[in-house]
Amino acid sequence: MQDLSVIILTYNEELHLERCIKNIQYLARDVFVVDSYSTDRTVQIAKDMGAIVYQNKWENSQAKQFNWALTHLPIKTKWVLRLDADEYLTSALSAELIWRLAKVPDEVTGIIFKRRHIFLGKWMKRGTYPVKLLRLFQYGKATCEQRWMDEHIQLTEGKTMEFENDFVDHNLNDLTWWTQKHNSYAIREAIDLLDIELNLTGRAAQNELTSQAAAKRAKKLSYAKKPLFFRSFAYFIYRYILKLGFTEGKQGFLWHFLQGWWYRTLVDAKLFEIKQACGTDTYKIIEYIQTHHQIDCRNL
Repeated sequence: MQDLSVIILTYNEELHLERCIKNIQYLARDVFVVDSYSTDRTVQIAKDMGAIVYQNKWENSQAKQFNWALTHLPIKTKWVLRLDADEYLTSALSAELIWRLAKVPDEVTGIIFKRRHIFLGKWMKRGTYPVKLLRLFQYGKATCEQRWMDEHIQLTEGKTMEFENDFVDHNLNDLTWWTQKHNSYAIREAIDLLDIELNLTGRAAQNELTSQAAAKRAKKLSYAKKPLFFRSFAYFIYRYILKLGFTEGKQGFLWHFLQGWWYRTLVDAKLFEIKQACGTDTYKIIEYIQTHHQIDCRNL
């Protein structure tokens, strides 16, 4: 067992939670589930699996919920791992954690993993893999940046290192659930892009990101400057053709079309709709989003 606590944020995750906890519980000293008052069996599953369950009201922000967890949970370990309920570690990464974590130099306070996506039962090896994310950090030396989308864990001190092996994002819900979820993501992504352009929240500039996160953010800034609708098409071509996404068969086409083109076009459509109604008047935009999407852009 490692000097490690795991934090899992949940809302109605009975489909995934047992798999997630079972995957990590033999590595971690404590597994914390922070639940947003689920209406399914999520809490009972967590308790049955031996997790420590806390509940906190969801305030429309992953970052806010995770930072609440860092502040309120009785964490006693040196290291903290963030996992979503539909994620798990590969056996290779689990083994790497066992032999390598205790040997990490003291100046290293954050560890980066590669994320692989499983879509419709298939690992998407071409087009986007690997996405590199800081998910493991020393307790008290990191926080989650406040953004509507694309939020990253930020170190407050120390430096990072990268492990060789992967964790897996493998959601078991169907495509109806997936498209509905991405429809809800689209307005949040639109707010984030408007924030980059117009600084709606006053938080557009964030510092102290890892090099991987900073590179990803730089790409997003570049993307935000490109013309609406053209950029989503160009992004699909980049992933599907230039990055060889077409080699992944039918699942690959659906993954890159839906996540790379359809979703990005939906984001642009929401941006177009907002700007058609409000122009670039930030006050009008904030009020419009509050009225039509029940999101307070300023409340992060």
